[in-house]
Amino acid sequence: MRRSIALLVAAAALAGPARAGDLRIERIFGPEVKTGPYKHPAGITELSSGDFYLVYYGGEGEYATDTGVFGSRLKKGAKEWSAPARIAHDPFHSVGNAVVWEAPDGLVWLFYVVRYGETWSNSRVAAKLSRDGADTWSDASLLVLEEGTLVRNRPIATADGSYLLPLYHETGHDTEMSGPDTYSFFLRYDPKTKAWSPTGRIVSPKGNLQPAPAELSPGKLVAYCRRAGDYKPETVGHVVRSESADGGLTWSEGADSAFPNPNAAVDLLKTRAGNLLLVYNDSMSRRTPLTVALSPDLDRAWPVKRDIIGGDGDYGYPMAIQAKDGLIHVVYTSDRRSVVNRAVFDEAWVEGR
Repeated sequence: MRRSIALLVAAAALAGPARAGDLRIERIFGPEVKTGPYKHPAGITELSSGDFYLVYYGGEGEYATDTGVFGSRLKKGAKEWSAPARIAHDPFHSVGNAVVWEAPDGLVWLFYVVRYGETWSNSRVAAKLSRDGADTWSDASLLVLEEGTLVRNRPIATADGSYLLPLYHETGHDTEMSGPDTYSFFLRYDPKTKAWSPTGRIVSPKGNLQPAPAELSPGKLVAYCRRAGDYKPETVGHVVRSESADGGLTWSEGADSAFPNPNAAVDLLKTRAGNLLLVYNDSMSRRTPLTVALSPDLDRAWPVKRDIIGGDGDYGYPMAIQAKDGLIHVVYTSDRRSVVNRAVFDEAWVEGR
């Protein structure tokens, strides 16, 4: 009932203009879109033109060899997304997690995973660039040569003008678990020299991956990470938290936060109002509900949380951005990774105002 009511309210709100305190949920693509039954995970960016651009990787399944990265555009003022077009693939290997991001200088980056073996522990990260607002893309280039390196979350631009791209090194060589020595780290990009360099690692006792960073003040950052391990029911699984005092060059040892984590991705966003938003699954064993928490004092306390969607189902791999108009967009997948969705709301909705 809870899920049905949420979807009915969302569908009604989609027909009209956004209003303060609204939550709108849009089903973007599902099995009817012929890019393969698998559509996961989704990433989104707002372009300088005001268009939104969305990516995911699709194919017959997570470990299929026919996978490709697909891109779709929602033009400014339009109501329908363009048909997904394949924008990256590898003729010899399957591809995975895709991230799209427009940098402050207007370049649009596409990062994605290329899997060179049987598991994600055999992966490396590739990149493409677009200089025309994601209309066309450069050839692919391997960004990281070390085996076992993957991407999941969008970069952030820091106060010193550099970019931090969240990456992780996955061990275990297993399709259903990651090893305890799995760790998160970042690549730091200098726009002046156009060079990427690795930062220090986020290590934790049970391992962590898929870091989501935010800069609290110049040079001071926090990252929330997915826990490593398997998918067995847990009573002690939490989102892993780390912090940096030197612009993301080095990171503290990861420690359990107060947020449960069912071995699922999270995202962290610093809003223009100065709040932190964490999007996560508020459960230790299931990817439901999909919840947003709000910290008005930059990670000292998290007094507000609200479910985007709950009930029976699976709502995973959220990615959050704040658009120029202040609205927050969260894309996520559901229905066993076959449907791409978008939730749109503002901070007033999170706070129940």
